[in-house]
Amino acid sequence: MLGKRARGYIEGVIASVSYGLNPLFALPLYATGMLVDSVLFYRYAFAILLLAVMMKVSKQSFALKRNEILPLVVMGLLFSLSSLFLFQSFRYMDAGIASTILFVYPIIVAVIMAVFFKEKLSLLKMLSITIAFIGISLLYEGEGGVTLSLLGVVYVLLSSLVYALYIVGVNHSVLKDMPGLKLTFYAILFGFSIYVVRLRGGMDLQPLTTFSQWFNAFGLALFPTLISLVAITKSIHHIGSTPAAILGALEPLTALVVGVMVFDERLTSANMVGIVMILSSVTMIIVGRGAWGQIQRFFRNRR
Repeated sequence: MLGKRARGYIEGVIASVSYGLNPLFALPLYATGMLVDSVLFYRYAFAILLLAVMMKVSKQSFALKRNEILPLVVMGLLFSLSSLFLFQSFRYMDAGIASTILFVYPIIVAVIMAVFFKEKLSLLKMLSITIAFIGISLLYEGEGGVTLSLLGVVYVLLSSLVYALYIVGVNHSVLKDMPGLKLTFYAILFGFSIYVVRLRGGMDLQPLTTFSQWFNAFGLALFPTLISLVAITKSIHHIGSTPAAILGALEPLTALVVGVMVFDERLTSANMVGIVMILSSVTMIIVGRGAWGQIQRFFRNRR
């Protein structure tokens, strides 16, 4: 029988790989002509139902205190905008590359903590930031000298920035002690309003008309959201935040493998070096004592 730490590492791998499957379900929906808002509408709608069932089964209270409502609305909007920007970036660049650039959000958190909360920006953090930006620059030029879409890069960096703001906001508000499942449920519930508005109350919602569309829409809610959330919560409990965070490097790696193996995305040698540099820089930030101590709970709150 597996020991506690072994289970924790397996759960961490499951969580990261599950979240890295976003492109596997999103890109086929795009291929059928479905637009980003409709894709995320279904992802959030199914996720709300699944999370509500989980809360009911685990007998968690849905009750909110009055002072929790406004912060939850703000965090929910940030949470949802992060998803919107990321899924928009998939339309302009390879999903594997986008997922790798997205992974710089712990570095952005470190910068926010230094600028707004006067946390010391150590030599290690500055080195990590430098390596990350060099890595991104190496990703910018693809096969045959073709450069990445500037709009796609802007979208994914906005996604990373907004998610970093979500992490910091949660951990510096009344929400910091809220159970992860409950926080994620309400973040998704309030964030769902963005797609209701953008789709004019559902008037512009594209229907799911085939089994494949239903399968992929449900898959987005099940794997990158529900399974990832449950597995990472258990992983943190068994092995702690830092090892679970390091295993998070499997998220962009999974997206890269999916992109190359399933969607025939191409990687140059410079791209590979850039990917290694980004993953290394984020790992350096994670294992450092400064910034990560402020954000160790973020894994309980998945995008």
